[in-house]
Amino acid sequence: MWTNLPRVLTLVVRGFALTLAVLTTVVVIRTLTFPSYQTSPPECKTTDPDFIPADEERLARFTSAIQFQTVSYERGVGTPQELLKFVRFIQESFPTIHSSPLVRREVVGNYSLLYRVEGSDGSLEPYMLASHLDVVPITQEASWEAPPFSGQVRDGYIYGRGTIDAKHSLMGSLEAVEFLLSRGHQPKRTLYLAFGHDEETGGHFGAKVIGDVLTERGEKIAFILDEGTPVGDGLMPGVSKPVAMVSVSEKGIVDVKLKVQAEGGHGSMPARKSAIGILARAVQKLEDNPHPSMFGTGPEARMLEYVATEMTLPYRMLASNLWLFSPLVAWVYAKKPQTNAFARTTTALTSFTAGVKDNVIAPEAEAVVDHRIHPMQTVEEVLEFDRKVIDDARVMLEVKGSLPPSPVSPHGKDSPTYTVLQETIQQIFPDALVTPTFMVANTDTRHYWNLSSAIYRFNPYVMTPSDLPRFHGLNERISVRNYERVMNFYYHLIVNMDKPLEVKRHGHEDEL
Repeated sequence: MWTNLPRVLTLVVRGFALTLAVLTTVVVIRTLTFPSYQTSPPECKTTDPDFIPADEERLARFTSAIQFQTVSYERGVGTPQELLKFVRFIQESFPTIHSSPLVRREVVGNYSLLYRVEGSDGSLEPYMLASHLDVVPITQEASWEAPPFSGQVRDGYIYGRGTIDAKHSLMGSLEAVEFLLSRGHQPKRTLYLAFGHDEETGGHFGAKVIGDVLTERGEKIAFILDEGTPVGDGLMPGVSKPVAMVSVSEKGIVDVKLKVQAEGGHGSMPARKSAIGILARAVQKLEDNPHPSMFGTGPEARMLEYVATEMTLPYRMLASNLWLFSPLVAWVYAKKPQTNAFARTTTALTSFTAGVKDNVIAPEAEAVVDHRIHPMQTVEEVLEFDRKVIDDARVMLEVKGSLPPSPVSPHGKDSPTYTVLQETIQQIFPDALVTPTFMVANTDTRHYWNLSSAIYRFNPYVMTPSDLPRFHGLNERISVRNYERVMNFYYHLIVNMDKPLEVKRHGHEDEL
C-alpha cells in the first residue's frame, strides 16, 4: 500500500493541476468573451429641435414648487394646507395640460393627483409615471447653505427639500407632458401620471388610494416608473463610467418586537436571570449571527454582470465569472454596510425598552428589530431564522408590521419594457452604463404591484458619493443641468413609449 503512495500523490497533483488549468481557461475565455448588455441609441443633444431647455420660466416653476412646505411627519400627519396650495399651483402652472381635451385630472384621497393622458391607439396598454408631492421634515435648519424651502439657485445648483426627493421627477414629468401637448402631439399610448401625497410615511392615503381606484376600474398597466436609484458617478468600484442603476425590485420589511417577562423586584435581591439580561443575550445573538448571504440569487448579481465588460480587469474577471467567484464577492460585500445590504437580509436593533427606576428590577423588557428582507427571501423565513438563532422560549416574538419583498420585474435584452427604459436613459446619459439592481428602501410602488408586472424605480440624475448624505439630509440640491436631464428623460421616454413594446429607439430624425 505504502509503495503506491508516491504514484497516488502524483495522480492527485496532476488532477489538481488539470482542474486548475481548466478553470483558468474557462475564466479567461468568459472574461474575454462575456457579452455586453449596453446599447448605443442616438444621443439627445441641446441642438435637437425637441430638446427641453431649463430656461428661466421652467426653472421658476421648479424653484416655486420647492417653496411649498409639503412635509409628511408621520402616518396621517402632514401639512394639508400646503398640499392644497401646491396642488393649486400645479394646476395654474401647466395651462396646456389642464386645458387639453386629452387630459383627465382627478384629485384622489383629498390631495393626491391622478392624470390620464389619452392615447390615440386604444389597443396599446397604458403606462404610468409616478412621483410624490410630499417631502421629509427638515433637520438642523441652521446648517443649510440656503434656506431649505427657498428653491434658491446658487452656483448652478437648486437648493431645497424635495429637489431630489422627489419634486424633480414630479415637475420634470409635468414639463415633459406640457411640452409634448404644446407641440400639438397626441401620444399613441395612454399615459398616467400618479402623484401621491404621503409617500414619505407609507403612501397609505395617497398611492394606495390611487392603486385602488385603478384596480376597481380594471386597469392593467404595461409599465410603471417611480422614483428610485440614480445614475451613480463613482459609486461602483471598478467602473470609471457613470452607472445608471434601475431597481427592478425592493427589499421587504419585517419589524419584530422581542419581549421577555421575568421576576422583578427590589435591586437588592436580584434573581439569577433578569428580563433585561435575557433579552440582551437574544439581541446579541441576532447581531452576531447575520442572515445568510443571498448574493447571486437575485438582481444583485445581474448588477455586476451587466457592467462587467466595462470594468477594469480584476473586477471584470470576477463579474464575468460569478458562477465561480460569488462566495468571494459575497464575502467582500459583507465588509461594508452599504454593500452588505445588497447581499442579505439585514438586522438592525432599533429600540430597547426596559426599567423604570435605578433600584427596581424590570419585570419586562422589549426590543424592536428592523429586518430589510432580500428579494429572494420571505417574511416567514426571516422569522424562522430569528427563532433558531435566539433559541430561547422565554423570548417572545411578535410581528409589528411587515411587507414582503416586491416581485422582481423583467429585465435584460428579452424584456421590451426594460429595453425601452435603458435606451431612453442612454439617450440622456450617453456615457452611462445601465444595470438592474434592487432598492434597500421602499417607494409608493408597493401599492401598484397588482397593476403591472413591469415596475421600475429610477432617478434620472447623476449622483456622486458626496451627494449621498444630501438625500433626506442637509443641503439637498440638484444641479440645473441635472434638472434639465430630468425633463428630457421623461419626454424621450414618452416618445419612445409611443411605439409597440419592442426594441426600438426614438431618433431625432423622426420629427413629431
